[in-house]
Amino acid sequence: MFRLASILYSLIATALAGTAVIAVLTAGMVSAPAIVAAAGAGAVIAAPVSWLVARKLYQGVA
Repeated sequence: MFRLASILYSLIATALAGTAVIAVLTAGMVSAPAIVAAAGAGAVIAAPVSWLVARKLYQGVA
């Protein structure tokens, strides 16, 4: 299951980090620290999300 979660992480982290960066830029915070923090937060949040998605896929519950 760890291998599936790792593969999912590469997709989910990209999507969440990109969404967070777009949200920060839309809010008008165009400084580099705000953009980097948003990307980092998206990458950190993606770890448990990918683990939960992998667990659901392994159990066969979609």
